[in-house]
Formats: sequence, structure tokens, C-alpha cells
Amino acid sequence: MGAFKPKIAFVIATKDRPGELRSLMRSLEEQSHKPDEVILVDGGDLPVIESLHHSLKFPVIYLKSRPPSAARQRNAGFKAVSPETDLIGFLDDDVILEKTALERMMAFWEEATPAVVGAGFSMINHPQLAAAKMKSTLLAEIYGLYSAKRGRVLRSGFQTMIGEVDKTIEVQWLPTGAAVWRRPIFELYQFDEWFSAYSYLEDLDFSYRAGKSGRLAVVSDARYFHMTSPSGREGSYAFGQREILNRLYFVRKHPELSISRCGVALILRMLMSFFLYVKKGDARFLQRLLGNIAGFRTALFQGMTNFSH
Repeated sequence: MGAFKPKIAFVIATKDRPGELRSLMRSLEEQSHKPDEVILVDGGDLPVIESLHHSLKFPVIYLKSRPPSAARQRNAGFKAVSPETDLIGFLDDDVILEKTALERMMAFWEEATPAVVGAGFSMINHPQLAAAKMKSTLLAEIYGLYSAKRGRVLRSGFQTMIGEVDKTIEVQWLPTGAAVWRRPIFELYQFDEWFSAYSYLEDLDFSYRAGKSGRLAVVSDARYFHMTSPSGREGSYAFGQREILNRLYFVRKHPELSISRCGVALILRMLMSFFLYVKKGDARFLQRLLGNIAGFRTALFQGMTNFSH
């Protein structure tokens, strides 16, 4: 083992999911390596701290943050971490860690070179890739719309999924649902609070920026389940709007990415929703498509769609 014996705190942004939060905290209590501290940042209305077990095996700092926003809550959380802490992790409130996950993650950090700034846990119940055949075509690869390589950020501003990995790999972005960062990275970056409320793509934006300062990895044997909660999620129409606006905003922040390729990718995403609606008759795909159209109208009004690069 290396000489570096870091302390770790986890920040958990939560909103009205007391049952899921209890399951997560139970999984942290059962870890073979306990966290040194947990910062619980609550943006909801339901009482959650009262429902937790009062004899937790690690200290918990409880904060309220309103109005709810995953980006704002995470920013408030990392600022509350004790000064002696070396590593700051983020966990979604609907994940469950395997019992040795944190032990494996800490072993990785003890041996990691200083060039590594962030590391993700490995999700072991990742959903199937949507429209996998379309995304695996040569055309999609050539135009930077998708790639077979895991954890890439393409010129279109779309990211490729990571999924379950059988060896530790290097990536260009990390989901915030279960990831750990060296503390000094927060002296350079914080979560962009433009990504409000549900904060779709705030993790892509933060980790892609952080990855420009160092290396990112996914640790294969630090494993977790994402028990996707239906609570607190937007309807299909609202999400359709947000996926257009947030993707365009992300691409415009990074000049090496291409607005024109992003536009093509978003149109293909809309066509996919249309064909899925026709094939399955599920009104959610139609609502998502209508939300996409509304998102494009808003983007044009806000001047977000200058397709010159």
C-alpha cells in the first residue's frame, strides 16, 4: 500500500426521498471502510434527517438548501467539508454501494499518481444503451455523434456511456452519482448553477472541465447499484426542453466542441423519439419530442444556436 492515507467525505444532495436515503446511508454504514464524514444537503420538503438511524458510525452534517438544485446543493456541500479532508465524494441519494466499494476506492487513491484528479465507482446495473444500432454506425463515429469508446466527450458535446467495466479505465467525464475528487480541484471549479433544479448534464460539465486539469478514471472493483428512483424526476415534456437547452449551453461553453454537430445530434435524438413513439405507441416519447421542439424555439429566441462552429 502507498504512503497516502487520505480522509474522505461524501456529499449527498437529496430531495424528498427519505426511503432511498435510508438505504444509501445503510450501505455506507455497512462499508468495510467507513467514510470520515457525510454532508447531507436537503433541498426537499419531506423530513429526512429525522428518519435516519441516530447512531450512525460516522459524523453527519445536515444542511438545508432552497430552492432545490442539484448543482447548488453540491456546491454548498463541498464547502462544508472539514478542512482536514483530502477527498470529496458525491453520491446520488438513490445509489447503493457494495460493501467493499469504498475500501476498493480508497486503495485506488492510495496508489494513484498526483495527475489523477477524479475517480468514479463502477455501476453494475447500467441500463441498456438506447438506439445502440444507430449509435454504432460508421456515420455516427465519423461525425462525432457517438463512439464505441467508453466515457468519451465527442465534438457534438454528447458523451458516451461508461457502463460496467471489468478493468479500471481512463475517461473524459464522470457521472456525479458516485464519484470521488481530490479536494484541490474545488479551488479551480465548482458546479455551474446555471444547471438549475434537476440539473441535467451538470455532472458532464463539471467533470469535463476538471478533466482538463488532470486524469479521470473509473475503478472497476469499486462497485455500486443505481436504484433509479421515480421520485423527483421531471415529466417527459419538461425533460425534452431541458435536454436541448442544457446540451447547447454545455457545447457553447467549450470552444473545442461543435455547435453544428451538436445540432445534428439533437435532431437525430428527436427523430429517435418520433420512431420510438410510432413503434411503441408510448406517449412519453411524443411528449419528449414536443419538449425538444419547444427547447429549440427557446434556444433560437435566446441566441443559443449560432451554428457557425
